[in-house]
Amino acid sequence: MAKRTVKDLDVNGKKVLVRVDFNVPRQDGVITDDNRIQMALPTIKYLVENNAKVVLFSHLGKVKTEEDKAKNNLECAAVRLQELLPDTKVTFCPETRGATLENAVAALKDGEILVVQNTRYEPGESKNDPELGKYWASLGDVFVEDAFGSVHRAHASTVGIPTNLKENGIGFLVEREVTMLGKAVDNPVHPFVAIIGGSKVSSKIDVIDNLLKKADKVIIGGGMAYTFSAAQGGKIGDSLVEEDKIDLAKEYLEKAGDKLVLPVDNVIADAFSEDANTKYADAGEIPDGWQGLDIGPKTVELFKQTLAGAKTVVWNGPMGVFEMKKFAKGTEEICKAISELPDAITVIGGGDSAAAAKQLGYADKFSHVSTGGGASLEYMEGKTLPGIAIISDKD
Repeated sequence: MAKRTVKDLDVNGKKVLVRVDFNVPRQDGVITDDNRIQMALPTIKYLVENNAKVVLFSHLGKVKTEEDKAKNNLECAAVRLQELLPDTKVTFCPETRGATLENAVAALKDGEILVVQNTRYEPGESKNDPELGKYWASLGDVFVEDAFGSVHRAHASTVGIPTNLKENGIGFLVEREVTMLGKAVDNPVHPFVAIIGGSKVSSKIDVIDNLLKKADKVIIGGGMAYTFSAAQGGKIGDSLVEEDKIDLAKEYLEKAGDKLVLPVDNVIADAFSEDANTKYADAGEIPDGWQGLDIGPKTVELFKQTLAGAKTVVWNGPMGVFEMKKFAKGTEEICKAISELPDAITVIGGGDSAAAAKQLGYADKFSHVSTGGGASLEYMEGKTLPGIAIISDKD
């Protein structure tokens, strides 16, 4: 059943509570990347244009101490939002409850925005404290969920508010995420190729399980490939390995057969450093004192051949240590190959692979780059996302 969207809601003159994702990176209190604020703008602008009184909730960083509070004050996001919307009045409330917040909400006029202080200033936020969710819900008439990066968490601001506010729906950002991930994972056009990278098998077990059931081919790259290589009896030198997952890797190799596509060579280095000596080694033939830090040229060609003709591609996790230029080529070549597929739905599932695509200049060449690392990962695992499940279905 499809979920209600912001367009299904009567917002004219209403106090609309919106969960956004303003968890932006900062250095010395200055925002270094405002992409998450930019991504929220379509929903915010729609509400402003339709005369809503807009109240924005977001977390920022982890808050456990008073020092964390000072470091993760959300006011910087309100200031940036005002710069992006110069013709709209944006106010910041430094409190998360009480008379100051209630008065600020009451003072809002149609088409104005109030940004509420970091939701994690409230200890009950991450515990989904029923009293807190009920209190926040009492401040508004309508709730809109537009923080995809947080919908996998059952928090007071993602689940508690809509539990108490039945007039609710998803915003444009969440709607696009669900649509694109759904097309890629739930209803893929075949051939469907999944690419799973990153450092650890343990963090991707459920993704591998779910995608092996659905994809025609599952490519394995990144640090986790060396655990598979070890499971095949290969020599992996000093490469990253999860000893306790070797038996699991053997199971995957047995049950998946030729559906699983593994690296055939690697770029290896004598140290985990940009300055290390490097050379190529075939998979399973990495000498002691050396470690695999990227896929090699033969693997790039194999993965390209595997991708050829694909109509759906889901990618989660880089092929190597892309943060170091010396070991970024594998990830870049796979980025390029996916971006050049004709008429394919190509989705990056957030996290490091999204960061890699942006860093390497390919992000805009994909059908969709997810804004939520953890949420997209759980979607790909086939799990229910509580922040979406709680939203009312379309009538």
